[in-house]
Amino acid sequence: MTTGVPSDPLLSETALCNFIAQEAAMLDEGQYEQWLDLFTEDGRYWVPLLGRFQEDVHSHNSIAYEDRLLLELRIKRLRDSRAHSQHPPSRCQHVLQISRVEHVDEDAGTAVLRTPFLYIEARGEEQLMLAGSYRHLLVRTPAGLRMQQKRVDLLGAERALPAVQLFI
Repeated sequence: MTTGVPSDPLLSETALCNFIAQEAAMLDEGQYEQWLDLFTEDGRYWVPLLGRFQEDVHSHNSIAYEDRLLLELRIKRLRDSRAHSQHPPSRCQHVLQISRVEHVDEDAGTAVLRTPFLYIEARGEEQLMLAGSYRHLLVRTPAGLRMQQKRVDLLGAERALPAVQLFI
């Protein structure tokens, strides 16, 4: 485990925080295929129903727990001209606070970051705003940093939520 400044520039605080900001920008710009490429092959997108109080995916239901295949299917649905839920199309804006690096392990090539956020999704006259924090597990790969898991801990996740069309 690394304490202090990592010797690997890919695991520096600046590089890690830039990765998180770039990931959110891809979603805001509708670059879903490029966003999906940021995941490892075994990567997971997880929105626990109990938010930060849920220890693991098996102990309780989740709002979303998606592997690459499910993410690909969701992106195809969003791109499908017959998708009724996308007439008019949804748009989103992620507003991020500064990411906090919680853990870096240079030997394993991993890092964990927590990022508080506001998420706004708009479609037609409707607008939805959610708040919470992301917990990214990033891994060093030959292609650069990749997400092994993106966990979305929503504030008040246990309450009834309206349909979210895009990726929080």
